Amino acid sequence: MKRDTFGAIDIGSNAIRLLINYIEDYEDGHVEYKKAAFVRVPIRLGDDAFLRGHISSAKIEALCDAMQGFSALLRAFGTHDYRACATSAMREASNGGQIAELVRSCSGISIEIINGETEADTIFAAGGLKETLDPQKTYLYVDVGGGSTEIVVYARGSKVEARSFRLGTVRIFSGAEAPAEWLHFEEWLREVARTWHPSGIIGSGGNINKTHKLLEKKSRECIHAKELNALYNRLRAMSVAQRMEQLYLNQSRAEVIVPALRIFTDVLCICQIDTILVPRMGLADGIIHELYRQYHHLL
Repeated sequence: MKRDTFGAIDIGSNAIRLLINYIEDYEDGHVEYKKAAFVRVPIRLGDDAFLRGHISSAKIEALCDAMQGFSALLRAFGTHDYRACATSAMREASNGGQIAELVRSCSGISIEIINGETEADTIFAAGGLKETLDPQKTYLYVDVGGGSTEIVVYARGSKVEARSFRLGTVRIFSGAEAPAEWLHFEEWLREVARTWHPSGIIGSGGNINKTHKLLEKKSRECIHAKELNALYNRLRAMSVAQRMEQLYLNQSRAEVIVPALRIFTDVLCICQIDTILVPRMGLADGIIHELYRQYHHLL
């Protein structure tokens, strides 16, 4: 058995995350990804980016502090390689490029600001879903983040369409989304439903992962539309404080889970889909899978 160590940093609109994995490669070709460390810091870059168009000095300082800590952890675990990716908030902030340079100067970590389609492709690649989904059916891969929602249409085992919408949990909670974006979102979904007749959703993002746990689902067990609608109606009738007290959610999650479920219930309803498969994989998982494949290919 051979063991390698890789790291990934996901700089999202709601939180930034560091994931370090041990990857064990056995002689029979079997590969196991084992979590060595995971750190999540809810800096909420989107609060600034979506309302003001730039990220404030206070949040920049918090980001630099976190990235310096992440850099130390990457060294301590002896990672072979890592990659740091930033998504919607950094894409839209007028000072996103300046922040990336500042982070590189203070921590040594280079940030890659990626587009929505790259983000969705990277996450999807981590789930091993191509081997489990029916190649004769069509699926919607739906990733709901803090600043944007990425949807990829997979038909007959291949990607046929992809769109990124400026609808995300932090953006909606902050009241920074444009009403016209909801119209574009729903019109596009209706066209996808008419053209491709999707039979299921693959759900991605911290909020659908938490929903899967709240519904006490087992691994690979689907969420049904009726269950999701019932939970959505229950949660939106509660205050943030009640969600924290009764469901043991942290404040950040208690604030953004309802906007996330609004997006998922919209997709289910418009496309007349009944099930959501939740592989519980995120951008950081996808980054590590890609790094390992690149490293293994070079050997």
